[in-house]
Amino acid sequence: MNPAGAPGSLQRRLLLAAGLFLGVAVVAAGLSIGFVLHRFVRGQLDGRLDDRLLSLVSDLRGGPGALSLGRDRDGPPFDRPGSGWYWQIRRGDAVLGSASLDGRRLAVPALPARRRDPDAPAPADGTGPWGEGLILRVLTVPGPAGGPPTVFAAAAPEAALRGPVWEALRTLALCLAVIGVFLFAGVMLQVRLGLRPLRGLRDQLARVRAGRLDRLPERQPAEIRPLVAEMNALLDQNAAQLEHARGHVANLAHGLKTPLATLAMALAEPGADRDGSLAPLVEGMDRRIRHHLRRARAAALGGPARSRADLAAHVADLRLALTRIHAGREIAVATAIPDGLGVACDPQDLDEMLGNLVDNACRWCRGRVAVSARREGAQVVVRVEDDGPGLDAAAREAVLQRGRRLDESRPGHGFGLPIALELAELYGGSLALETSGLGGLAVRLALPA
Repeated sequence: MNPAGAPGSLQRRLLLAAGLFLGVAVVAAGLSIGFVLHRFVRGQLDGRLDDRLLSLVSDLRGGPGALSLGRDRDGPPFDRPGSGWYWQIRRGDAVLGSASLDGRRLAVPALPARRRDPDAPAPADGTGPWGEGLILRVLTVPGPAGGPPTVFAAAAPEAALRGPVWEALRTLALCLAVIGVFLFAGVMLQVRLGLRPLRGLRDQLARVRAGRLDRLPERQPAEIRPLVAEMNALLDQNAAQLEHARGHVANLAHGLKTPLATLAMALAEPGADRDGSLAPLVEGMDRRIRHHLRRARAAALGGPARSRADLAAHVADLRLALTRIHAGREIAVATAIPDGLGVACDPQDLDEMLGNLVDNACRWCRGRVAVSARREGAQVVVRVEDDGPGLDAAAREAVLQRGRRLDESRPGHGFGLPIALELAELYGGSLALETSGLGGLAVRLALPA
């Protein structure tokens, strides 16, 4: 899930933008082609009507009072009454019309006084005798010797224009829709191919996180090569800082070894440790210092790469050791860990984290402890549960602080959970306290797989 305000999928944004622009382009192409098609069909109709007008002009006979044609001009479709295909000639009060007018008169609109070419037919729109819409072509020929002009008009029904145009537009819309679908499919393929290097980069980063790669490969597309270079620089910087920090730990451990050895020799003298409580503490401190020395040495030899620890094997060894330590309490430790499930961290660090968590569960339980683990994406989640008294929210926050103990009557120093938390965060994991299904406390430890 994306946090509030975070940008969405890059692939979805690219596809939405491509779909929007493709839709606009297809609609614009359809409108443009429709406009051109409309003008083409209108031009064909105008040319046909102009031919009719010129033939009428050439065949006109008669004077101002009577008009006639040299031959019949009422061939189809001008012979069907109400067809919308009409012609009419008017000179003064004399009117001659096509058979399709059936004796009616055609209302010819007045033409503009100023036209580009007064001697050529002019376009007009009108209404037929039966109320149908018409496309008109009108030609005005001046009369002889100052007589009235002769107005020639030829008409075609608007359906003759709309019908072919709509029929062509339906076919065009289907073709454009198919083209749009194929173009969008091509865009989808292009986006997936274009984003494939990013998915590969994500997998390579996961391999770096899991310890299978030290750095990202430098063979990358030119567009993401600067990003890879910055990531590798960050990895190198983190590795150098980690090596520097572990060097300080090694120096500190070396600095403590000599006084600790002196203290151990002093406690070994007769009467120095009367109740015998100091020697085990010195021995534990020496063991921890040796452990951190080994970690610093391993980091110096192996670099920043992480090792892999088999979770089931470590939990099995820990279970055996803790059941012996708490043998007097008859604690049942149940484990549910799949075989082959591993975590990308140092085995000794894993033992320290699990040891603190399971030991705390054994100390506070009534008799049952459960350790389970499962893979969740790029992490392995380990749950350590007990059937003890549990903790409320305030107490859970308090026990994660160093040296903070809620019950001073129980043995311990209050450092176990904070140490486990710091080690988990060192590896990019987390540690959280929850309510156990057994009734007590559940510790959720997340580590990189």
